[in-house]
Amino acid sequence: MPTSRAPARPTTPRTAGARPASRRRGPGWVPREHGAWAMLVVPVLVGGVLTSPTWRTALLLVTWLTAYLAFHATGLWLRASRRPRYLPPVRAYATALVLLGGTLLATAPGLLRWAPVYGALLATSLVCSLRRADRSWLNDGVTVGAAVLMTVVSAGLGHDGTPPATALTGTWVPPGADDPAAWAVTAVLAGYFFGTVPYVKTLLRERGNRAVLSVSVAWHALLVVAAVAVLAVQVTHERAAGSIAVAVALVVVAAGLLARAVLVPRRRPWPSPRAIGFGEIAATLAVTAVALAVPALAAPSLVG
Repeated sequence: MPTSRAPARPTTPRTAGARPASRRRGPGWVPREHGAWAMLVVPVLVGGVLTSPTWRTALLLVTWLTAYLAFHATGLWLRASRRPRYLPPVRAYATALVLLGGTLLATAPGLLRWAPVYGALLATSLVCSLRRADRSWLNDGVTVGAAVLMTVVSAGLGHDGTPPATALTGTWVPPGADDPAAWAVTAVLAGYFFGTVPYVKTLLRERGNRAVLSVSVAWHALLVVAAVAVLAVQVTHERAAGSIAVAVALVVVAAGLLARAVLVPRRRPWPSPRAIGFGEIAATLAVTAVALAVPALAAPSLVG
């Protein structure tokens, strides 16, 4: 005898690799701006190397990255009109930042002298987020400025950093702010990272925009002029061979960045985000190597 069977229950097809809704991570936990990580990490590492890193340098790096995660999550929450689903990463990263930042300031209270500077930069960027202008030139500039300034902050935490970061009183000068070598290295990193703003725009959001391309090319041309001027000073004052070699390296790297700014946006088909990312890694490594050698420019001349 045939047996009757209950009709099969309809099933909903699942996309391969899709996560169940209950396990899907909400927005704001992981930033999509992958290129920002190099800009966040390099200045801290370079500043630490300049004055011999300590364990506080490592703590500064972890705190700084946590601050970025909290900043990103907060900005997303503000742009989303403070909807509740965007709040969990804000709470989590803010809590971690309070713990890490509190530990860092307890061991290096002199860092509080940087508070007015970073407070102003943070306020400006949050206003941009409230106005949904997080992709504006102003916000990009503020973000890059805050990142490259960490070179000086990190230098102030090293064994040779001055004035002492462990003292809150005695001077109004923030740790690292009176170190000419730290500022010179910061200038090199700033020249590069500020230039990435228009350059990356010409490849992604502003493809084909001749005005943005002109800004990118003009900025990188100025970097070449500045590097040539540094080389001219070194040669005129008959600096040591090592100093002249560093100046030549500056010119070569600046010229390479200018060639990149001119040629890559003309490529067809357009470079993929992956290719752009690898290009940024290579450029960042080259600039970092030259930046670390910049203090050699202060070597004494061969005469006098």
